[in-house]
Amino acid sequence: MEDKLLESIAYILPAAVTGFVAYYMFNGFISQQNAEKKLGLLAEKKKEALPIKLQSYERMLLFCERINPVKIVVRIKPISDKADDYLQLLLSNIEQEFEHNLVQQIYISDKTWTAILGAKNATINKLKQVAETSNSANDLRQNLLIDYSKTLPPTDIAIDFIKSEVKKLL
Repeated sequence: MEDKLLESIAYILPAAVTGFVAYYMFNGFISQQNAEKKLGLLAEKKKEALPIKLQSYERMLLFCERINPVKIVVRIKPISDKADDYLQLLLSNIEQEFEHNLVQQIYISDKTWTAILGAKNATINKLKQVAETSNSANDLRQNLLIDYSKTLPPTDIAIDFIKSEVKKLL
């Protein structure tokens, strides 16, 4: 009886060891296949999302260009001689542009969105600051053009940030 038991163990032990080795090898193989599939799906997903992200960065760059203080005063003419009326027109134009592009924050990085918000707020604050010392709409326009001939507009900083983010994507 002991001989039969030892003989059975002699057959069962190598089969069990072989079974365990095969199990771990197949398990590793299947895990590797799943990882490769996930990686492939992720790469495909990123490939599909890239054009949408690039379009969002383009739109936000255009937003920054459109609210650039120098360009906005050239593009938008005063509707009256009052500096306050012109200021309100400029501010409403900036807010309208911003609301039009608000959804783009889904597709761009948080740092880029923060830079864009900072540029928008700095532009609005500067417009208000210059309007306080301006007597007329034309005076406001001239003061803004003079002021920004000496300093870099905050929108240019945001544009540089957007460009660097796009370079990282590509």
